[in-house]
Amino acid sequence: MSRTRWTILVAIVAFVAALAGVLAGRTIGGSHGTGHGGELHALLHDHVQLTDEQTRALDALEERYATRRAALQAQMRADNARLAQAIAAEQDDGPRVAAAVDASHRTMGTLQKATLAHVFAMRRLLRPEQTPAFDRAVTRALTHPAQ
Repeated sequence: MSRTRWTILVAIVAFVAALAGVLAGRTIGGSHGTGHGGELHALLHDHVQLTDEQTRALDALEERYATRRAALQAQMRADNARLAQAIAAEQDDGPRVAAAVDASHRTMGTLQKATLAHVFAMRRLLRPEQTPAFDRAVTRALTHPAQ
């Protein structure tokens, strides 16, 4: 495979990986018109009888996570811009391209870890009888792509 084709392949893989990270974040905690975030937030707000205390705690979690997620998504966009610049400069899979891909992967991993920490924090707010529906929604969010 020529270096140019390899570089294009690396760029495509990085873009697809970034897109997958964003879609996972949106499925679990992103905005889908529910007013509260993704499927898990909709489940908690619309289908689980939350106490006032749980609702306040959930709202605080959502606010903190939204801020963190927005920062990481901005970082992913910056990482992708650096990758594009590296590809344009090197026209090959050289050290700048490799470093840009690695940086992008680190940011995606950080977003995934932050999303999971948020999911577990939401789950800790629930009473034992509330967790089965939440757990099913988590499984669904991770195994069925957003439509």
